[in-house]
Amino acid sequence: MRSLLPLGALLLAALPASLQARDYGQRGAVFPVIERDLLEQIHSRLKAMERSGETARLNQELKRRTIARVNRPDPVGGLIRASESRSWPFDPTITLAADIRGAKGELIHAAGTRVNPLDSVKLRADLLFLDGDDPAQLHWALRQAANAKLILVKGAPLELMKARQRRFYFDQGGKLTEKFGIRAVPARVRQKGRVLEVSEIALPPRKARP
Repeated sequence: MRSLLPLGALLLAALPASLQARDYGQRGAVFPVIERDLLEQIHSRLKAMERSGETARLNQELKRRTIARVNRPDPVGGLIRASESRSWPFDPTITLAADIRGAKGELIHAAGTRVNPLDSVKLRADLLFLDGDDPAQLHWALRQAANAKLILVKGAPLELMKARQRRFYFDQGGKLTEKFGIRAVPARVRQKGRVLEVSEIALPPRKARP
């Protein structure tokens, strides 16, 4: 019985000799593939931006935006003007995740111990949270204890400090109002023994403009 050749071999044998593999040599110029270094491209781009004045323009825009952000930080989102007064206790007690040791390595508190910061550090002044763009809230805050800390959730702290000759702070990112559960302003945080008392205070409604 005659053996069968593989199909590929048969097809190859059927091709004319002129179409079978052949070394044709080098035809035309050959150039190596070269990519520009990324840092070189960046450097060239920066040089072009500097020559065109674009760099100076961008620097001025960044400076303007930074000054604007400092003068008027982004307001804390989700807060409203208090329409009714309410108060609740806030327990600052924490459970230690690790041992607390002194300068010489002595154990002060072991991990797992519940510690109330108010046992060692008192809240020396009330914390007042307010909308600095609301004249009624500003008036209320300035009438409270002289040592109260005025914390804005909206407004221009530097402008108010200059105009009122009082130090104003800003609740950046709403970290404090979120921690205390404050949803409306003005609000007050004061110490009551071993807990903090958090209060939202409803002021008289704004008078309608004529």
